[in-house]
Amino acid sequence: MSIWNYVVTAHKPTNVTHSCVGNFTNPHDINLIIAPMTNSAKTSLVCKRSGLIRSIAEPMEKTVYTTKVLRNGNIAKLQAGYLFPEIGRRRSAHMQKYPDANVISLGIGDTTEPIPEVITSAMAQRAQALSTIEGYSGYGAEQGEKVLRAALARTFYGDFGIKDTDIFVSDGAKCDISRLQLVFGSNVTIAVQDPSYPAYVDSSVIVGQTGSFEKDVQKYGKIEYMKCLPENDFFPDLLSVPRTDIIFFCSPNNPTGAAATRKQMKELVAFAKANGSIIIYDSAYAIYMSDDNPKSIYEIPGAREVAIETASFSKYAGFTGVRLGWTVVPDELRFSDGFPVANDFNRIMCTCFNGASNIAQAGGLACLSPEGLKAMYGVVEFYKENTKIIVDTFTSLGFQVYGGRNAPYVWVRFPGRKSWDIFAEILEKAHIVTTPGSGFGPGGEGFIRVSAFGHRENIVEAARRLKSLYK
Repeated sequence: MSIWNYVVTAHKPTNVTHSCVGNFTNPHDINLIIAPMTNSAKTSLVCKRSGLIRSIAEPMEKTVYTTKVLRNGNIAKLQAGYLFPEIGRRRSAHMQKYPDANVISLGIGDTTEPIPEVITSAMAQRAQALSTIEGYSGYGAEQGEKVLRAALARTFYGDFGIKDTDIFVSDGAKCDISRLQLVFGSNVTIAVQDPSYPAYVDSSVIVGQTGSFEKDVQKYGKIEYMKCLPENDFFPDLLSVPRTDIIFFCSPNNPTGAAATRKQMKELVAFAKANGSIIIYDSAYAIYMSDDNPKSIYEIPGAREVAIETASFSKYAGFTGVRLGWTVVPDELRFSDGFPVANDFNRIMCTCFNGASNIAQAGGLACLSPEGLKAMYGVVEFYKENTKIIVDTFTSLGFQVYGGRNAPYVWVRFPGRKSWDIFAEILEKAHIVTTPGSGFGPGGEGFIRVSAFGHRENIVEAARRLKSLYK
């Protein structure tokens, strides 16, 4: 590219001459300069190129090396980013815009209170023991330490016929959901609550169980979205739900906070049995249950023949960073050919996982001691008090409020509004991060989820700001 110097002279009938000198890369650019000089049709122009100023190398288009490997088309189906990293991105952008703002995060369900010392001391002792000959251990059993599996069976499933060998200890329920998807593969059909935890749908897309995303209805093809709204008490009308191979069901539900009653759970198990389906039951928030609802699906007779249960210490003991969970796959659960589902899940665990951290498992075992259980329930009670503050705040402002009683989440309705717009309004005007309901499925449009995980002073301050915003 070259830049030239041009001298432009305008001669008018009055013999008044106007000159303009400019540097241009193209003579046509002169029109931008001489337009004010040519307000008369009788004006004549003389334009001369007087000399080369300098040459500029044309920018060369950068060539990016590519392999010959095709991208996984299933991953390409996913819409934008996973919900919670996207919220984190918007939070970061907001903090750059308002660097002095005290942003309160009530969005992602991450615990905030310290892990009780009776639990951390057990982990510390296990870690210290690794520096001794007697206490060192390397790889452990992929299924988890037998003593922990036995303690889980005794503590949570003692009266329900679950054996320690039915329990697989892992690094968290979210990870196990994807491992279960590997067990069932791409040829199964699935149903999910709508709204529901995004990992169910996203992992189904990745493994190839779904069709493309249908933007007009905000759904993926080949997934059965079971509406769970206030109008049906957050429980699907099973008479209108077609048969699927797999049914994802979470109670207490994330994000709505609704917990299925014993009667509803019996209907769900009967529905699965009648259709020959398998329920993947997510009980990550069972410890928050206040009502006399089932904490485990195995409280329902016959569930061992149709259900898998995932659970986690994340929201029980603040192990969101420690990472420890478990999945129950009863021996009675069989594929259509009679082969035990547990055997295939065991194979996946042995292939894809080297076992949970021995230090984390020491912490899990301490959680299940009498002192540990008492400490865990104490922390849970703290978060339930936070939940009440949030529920009372939105209720006092006249909003329709759901959840909160049996879960650490409050589900708030904003009729006629878009969830991301509500999220943006609260973030912009109150510096509070929430979670847009539409991120959990089309049934969440018009709602936001507010998490009760937070320091008490932050919860109280958030309540004050919300009252100021919506008074």
